[in-house]
Amino acid sequence: MDIKDIIKLIQADNLMKFYKGRDWMELRLIALRRDNHECQKCKERGKYRKADCVHHIKEVKDYPWLALSLDNLMSLCNSCHNAEHGRDNIWELNKPQPKFMNEERW
Repeated sequence: MDIKDIIKLIQADNLMKFYKGRDWMELRLIALRRDNHECQKCKERGKYRKADCVHHIKEVKDYPWLALSLDNLMSLCNSCHNAEHGRDNIWELNKPQPKFMNEERW
């Protein structure tokens, strides 16, 4: 897949086809091996977590020419990946809120 194909997928709002393609899958495995399957953000904080995702540092939609660049990839755990995309409180938003109880408890 070349840059023209990636740009067409972006324009067609079908970037998932890129992420299911052979080029991405192979590069993803290379990035995970390079990073020892460890979350790089957690590692910066002195913690260890298994990497579940490979994150584009510069997003594909904005920088399609970097989509298949190993230097633009970082292995992350799901929590760190969600935080990178501003989805870090997704579980809190979906949790049912407790009903209000009177301050007096008998």
